[in-house]
Amino acid sequence: MTTLADWLARIYTIRSGPEIEMGLERIRPIYERMQVAPACPVILVAGTNGKGSVCAYIDAILRASGYRVGRYTSPHIHRFNERVVVNGAEASDQALVAAFDAVEAARGDVSLTFFEYTTLAAFHLFAATRLDAWVIEVGLGGRLDATNILDADCAVITSIGVDHTEFLGETRELIAIEKAGILRRGRHAVIAEPDPPVTLTHSMNGHGAHGHYIGRDFGWHRIAEAPQQWGFWIRDPAAGGDGVAHRHGLPIPALRGSYQLGNAAAALAALHCLRDRLPVAQGAVKQGLLEVEWPGRFQVLPGRPVTVLDVGHNAHAAIALERALADMAYFPVTYAVFAMLRDKDIAAVIDAVKRRIDEWHIAPLPGPRGADLPLLLAALAENGIPDRQIHRHTDVATAYAAARKLAAEADRIVVFGSFLTVAQVSGA
Repeated sequence: MTTLADWLARIYTIRSGPEIEMGLERIRPIYERMQVAPACPVILVAGTNGKGSVCAYIDAILRASGYRVGRYTSPHIHRFNERVVVNGAEASDQALVAAFDAVEAARGDVSLTFFEYTTLAAFHLFAATRLDAWVIEVGLGGRLDATNILDADCAVITSIGVDHTEFLGETRELIAIEKAGILRRGRHAVIAEPDPPVTLTHSMNGHGAHGHYIGRDFGWHRIAEAPQQWGFWIRDPAAGGDGVAHRHGLPIPALRGSYQLGNAAAALAALHCLRDRLPVAQGAVKQGLLEVEWPGRFQVLPGRPVTVLDVGHNAHAAIALERALADMAYFPVTYAVFAMLRDKDIAAVIDAVKRRIDEWHIAPLPGPRGADLPLLLAALAENGIPDRQIHRHTDVATAYAAARKLAAEADRIVVFGSFLTVAQVSGA
């Protein structure tokens, strides 16, 4: 009998190939044969960073409203099952095996990539379940991503930074065009990037989508007299008065970091766009904001010394991490446990966060994509980090153990650089 481990071993070999084949040509006829088109609203979320958090907010708020929700995200931290969640519960091994079997039966002699297999399997599982909404995170870019086989009722673009340049282009302007590929004519599009490239605006017009831009059409504000609350607003002619709808007195989200208010506002904007089909009461919004969970995104572990886990692996994410660290209380010493993949801009990540780090504990990541110690050391030297502040280790778990041994109770440890880095610490 085929197990989930058997299936993953098989499709992971595809993942390790030299190239990722992008496009919808292979997946479309299989998607149609499988008859897994959603019968409920679909929210598709793209962006360089923040898209997983936005998916988590939308999922939590809709479930607090009593809706049944399918959520598909990637990558996972510990278990593949984390990627496919139905009504708050990870898909079982048995359900995923059945879904992979269904993909295999439908694909014929067509070769699929790792992500195409997993995306079709998730869609099969969702279609077999009576759901009220699908919340789908784009894997890479947008235009050619397998998830874009869906016609989103509301598309969200969270941010546009420079990452995956080998597939998406070398500039924000080119990357914006790729992400805009998820837009659909006559459908809503929520743009949470505060500085959108002009190519995104042109793409919005070309696709004929109804654009809602943060800062212009929706936004958020802190409440001075109630620092533990915030407010959301969105332009809506049906709201009457000044044509703006509001949600007041919202609790600070359970996800840490001031940047999370922007992600939460994007989620609320998307839900407002779909309010006729998925109405959400104020109480459900508050409950969802308080109960949302998304591990590894500025996640503060209980106990002392304070340990922060963050999967940020590009300069855009590192800038957000630096700001969130700056907003925390004073710590005498901050230790970094740091490891990255070699195909990322390691020097730019270090540059973004170095002012918050006193001691660096570095380690290689396993596999051909993992950056080795010489590569990490070169990037640290490029940023002027003196060798006396650098501690070398054989693996991330050893680096974390060493940092914990050195750190006093009042100090702080920050584990970041990759999903793989966080996984080796949070799973310990």
